[in-house]
Amino acid sequence: MDWGISNRLCRILKPATGRTVMLAVDHGYFLGPTSGLEEPRKTLAPLLPYADSLMLTRGVLRNCVPPGIDIPIVLRVSGGTSILTELSAEGLTVAMEDAIRLNACAVTLSIFVGAEGERETLLNLAHLVDEGEKYGIPVLAVTAVGKDMVRDARYLGLACRIAAELGAHFVKTYFCEGFDGVVRDTPVPLIIAGGKKIPEKEAILLAWSAVQAGASGVDMGRNIFQSECPGGMIRAIRAVVQENASVEQASKIYDQARGAAQ
Repeated sequence: MDWGISNRLCRILKPATGRTVMLAVDHGYFLGPTSGLEEPRKTLAPLLPYADSLMLTRGVLRNCVPPGIDIPIVLRVSGGTSILTELSAEGLTVAMEDAIRLNACAVTLSIFVGAEGERETLLNLAHLVDEGEKYGIPVLAVTAVGKDMVRDARYLGLACRIAAELGAHFVKTYFCEGFDGVVRDTPVPLIIAGGKKIPEKEAILLAWSAVQAGASGVDMGRNIFQSECPGGMIRAIRAVVQENASVEQASKIYDQARGAAQ
């Protein structure tokens, strides 16, 4: 692997553990002003010190993230659709040159295996990998799941393996029963999506279960910034991912932070 790509990946996946706590705040590119993320600058400020990497769009990066912050950027470069239309019709929306101008450590797009836009999004991935290899920028493929897709090991294993076969350097996907088999069958690191908001202890258990099954960390958004105590939640998730804390230990971190904030 190219040294530049490896170096950038090491900024995201910390060498001591091979894992990352990625904070996802890119929801607005298809959802608009998501609950808890109406004012991205205000939401991000107290969370940035605890995130290993940040996944977002160029608009939010330019306008809501202080340029002096030392955090690896995973830049969303796909879009062009919204929840009002067919999401799988996404295209590439950012040139690699702009990602470089923004000092991105990686670029990311969604693929829709089994959906109407499967072919186009997979070809987008192949094109983006070519561009990334040209400039030394790793590519994160996100296995978006359509409403008719089942999030089981068979489907996710298929989607993750296709992404890796097309050259993705790491993949964001969902946790499922039998996830260790998905890890085994995918020759690049897998990062778990947090998904929709669930109770805090369930989200902590999700992160712990994923790491135990071989995930290289989590990319969590709504389960952090929609939490009653976002700062406590990201610290709890960080304890699980980077410090091998148990669910009970991490839950205590969250409970203590929430109590102190009240």
